[in-house]
Amino acid sequence: MRIVVARCQVDYAGRLSAHLPLATRVLMLKSDGSVLIHSDGGSYKPLNWMSPPCTVREGTSEDGRPEWLVSATKTDDTLRILIDEVLHDSSHDLGVDPGLQKDGVEKHLQELLAEHPATLAEGLTLVRREFMTAIGPVDLMCRDADGLSVAVEIKRRGEIDGVEQLTRYLDLLNRDPMLTSKGPVRGIYAAQEIKPQARVLATDRGITCALVDYDALRGMDDPEHRLF
Repeated sequence: MRIVVARCQVDYAGRLSAHLPLATRVLMLKSDGSVLIHSDGGSYKPLNWMSPPCTVREGTSEDGRPEWLVSATKTDDTLRILIDEVLHDSSHDLGVDPGLQKDGVEKHLQELLAEHPATLAEGLTLVRREFMTAIGPVDLMCRDADGLSVAVEIKRRGEIDGVEQLTRYLDLLNRDPMLTSKGPVRGIYAAQEIKPQARVLATDRGITCALVDYDALRGMDDPEHRLF
């Protein structure tokens, strides 16, 4: 990866036009071919960028200043970086990245909830994990205290897309007479956080929302030892 800190002006041309006036910015040229332009703000999102595949040609402008022309391979998009002053220029071999390893991802939540389904609803027992349907697997298929089938969809962050996904599963599952012999299959949408819009949509469709306490499931947070 090459990292350049420079006073520069940037012009993007393609599906739209964008201009960044002269200012000090960080230019990143990654080994995958991408070029990113960052400022000291705006969190992780670059001000502008060019995704691979693309080519970078370093030259000089008509007035003799360093100029980078970044061209997309598959489109006519171009990124022109006119450099007024270079403050830092270094290259680093980062090696092979092992990837982000998250704690509390959906797979872990699914494993824990499969072991403790009653934390979602009293009397709930597990029938099967990854219960297959024609459009994909339901995270957990359970049975409640009355013997009714319950489909559980698990997310770290519950949003509207997850509600739509569970709705499609329920539509298919409720066509199976083996699952509906004692009544319709109902749904539980389980997540560590559920967005208000998703909760409203789930409630409107008769789906129960369940907030998951990941630490409690892992046995790290015992409610009996809390002061409050």
